[in-house]
Amino acid sequence: MTSARLAPDAAAFYVAQSAFSDPGALAPRCAGLPDDPARLARVARDLMVHRLEGELLGYTIPRDRLHNDAETRYLDDILRIVVERKDAPLTRRREAGERFVGVCRDFALLHCSFLRHVGVPARLRSGFADYFGSDGFHVDHVVTEYWDDERGWLLADPELADPVVTAAYPVDFDPMDVPRDRFLVAGAAWRAIRAGEADPATFGIRLPEESMTGEWFVAGNVRLDLAALNKVETLLWDVWGAGAGSDEEMTDAVRELYDGVALVTGGGDVPFDVARKLFTEHEGLRTPKRVLSLAPFNGPSDVDLR
Repeated sequence: MTSARLAPDAAAFYVAQSAFSDPGALAPRCAGLPDDPARLARVARDLMVHRLEGELLGYTIPRDRLHNDAETRYLDDILRIVVERKDAPLTRRREAGERFVGVCRDFALLHCSFLRHVGVPARLRSGFADYFGSDGFHVDHVVTEYWDDERGWLLADPELADPVVTAAYPVDFDPMDVPRDRFLVAGAAWRAIRAGEADPATFGIRLPEESMTGEWFVAGNVRLDLAALNKVETLLWDVWGAGAGSDEEMTDAVRELYDGVALVTGGGDVPFDVARKLFTEHEGLRTPKRVLSLAPFNGPSDVDLR
């Protein structure tokens, strides 16, 4: 097997913690972590519960945790909550009531932080998964992408690291090597939609009150993915820059902008320098210090990032 090669500047960038993934004062708690990506995914999985899987795990999530845990942006604050609920090594599995209540982004951020801690280049990827159902709908989702010295960048879904969770969905693959046709990074989804190969109505979030799907939603996800590739791993409902709030508000200029972004970010082999330049030099794409948070439970608010 031919070994893959990651450019030194990209390797150094993705092995270093970001403002979001840095455990900060809680870094000593990461001592003793395994260095295997799959084992790290299971450690992350056993510290968290998704706020939609209480019934699956037989756990009634307290309302305050449901509303507030997943609004926690930074890894040091997440770890602080974990340790406050059970003061034990991070490698020790927590019961559901002792875990942080988060969403896919939080599982991926914790896994990514652990990988960076043990020296594995890693990053978050924002996109859409088809494996949370069997009807062809692509659910808004975030996974980890980590570097393998033999095969290059691989997608991993730490949310699936528990067999109890995996068994609830049509998952027939290794969660540490998610096929790229089962999880479409946002740029790949955008390109498929623009080429007429995919229906934009099958990408987004289905909610009891109002589903959020369509071109506008996928474009926003492309922006989030570009930010994550630049180690700005915001909440999924943080909004800024160029985009639209509905398909009716989409313009040709917005479509052309995201055509260009998707061309850069639509796969695993993302040109590092190009992605960095695109993000840092375009005001409509670069994450500002203040974003609008459209928190699902707590409502809209302006938030100043670290």
